[in-house]
Amino acid sequence: MALTKKRKEALSKVDATKLYNLEEASQVVKDITNTNFDSTIDVAIRLGVDPRKANQMVRGTVSLPHGTGKDVKVLVLCTPDKEKEAQDAGADYVGLDDYIAKIKGGWTDVDVIVTMPSVMGKVGALGRVLGPRGLMPNPKTGTVTMDVGQAVTDVKAGKIDFKVDKFGIIHAAVAKASFESKKIVENAHELISTIIKLKPSSSKGDYVKSITMSSTMSPGVKVEPKSV
Repeated sequence: MALTKKRKEALSKVDATKLYNLEEASQVVKDITNTNFDSTIDVAIRLGVDPRKANQMVRGTVSLPHGTGKDVKVLVLCTPDKEKEAQDAGADYVGLDDYIAKIKGGWTDVDVIVTMPSVMGKVGALGRVLGPRGLMPNPKTGTVTMDVGQAVTDVKAGKIDFKVDKFGIIHAAVAKASFESKKIVENAHELISTIIKLKPSSSKGDYVKSITMSSTMSPGVKVEPKSV
C-alpha cells in the first residue's frame, strides 16, 4: 500500500534508529500528529515477563495527574439504594436488571463498568460479552466496590486500569494530542513508574524491554527506558 503524503511527512520527522527521552518523544509525537480530530496518545510498554505464568501477570490501576482528555462513559450496576450516590458522582448510566438485559443483547456503549460485590453474581454472567471488550468489573481495579460514588469520581478524573497482554505488552491511552507536552510527559511518567513498581519478583533480566509512544495513525516513537 502506497504511503500517503501525510504519512511520509510524519515518518521524515522520526529517527527510527534513535531512542528519545520522554520529553523529546512527547514533543515529536505532537509534531507528527496531523489529523482533523484530537488524536489519542498511546504508550506501549513491552515487558520481560511471561504473562502465561500467574506470578508474572502485571495489571493494576493508575490515576493520571492530568486525566486522559477523554469523556469516559461510566455504567454503574447497583442496587436501588446506591443509585443516587452513583448519579451524584457523575455516572452516565445507573441501574441493574435493565442494563444487564441490554448487555446480554449486545449493548456495550460504555468505557468502564462499576458494580458492587453483592450483585457480582448477576454481573458475572455477562463475562462472555464484557470479558473480550475489557469491560468486566474487577476488585483489583477498584470497579467492584461498595463505594460506587468514589469509584465513578476516580474514573472520571483520569484513573485507568492496565493489563499486560499475551505478548507481554501493556497498551494505555495517556493523553490527547491537544495536551501541552509537559502534561503528556507527566501522565506517561506516572503510568510507567507505576508499572515499574509492579515488577514481579519472578521476572528475570530486563523488566522494561521497550517503550513506544504514538498517536492515532502516527508512526511510533521509541523511548529510552532508562530516561524514565
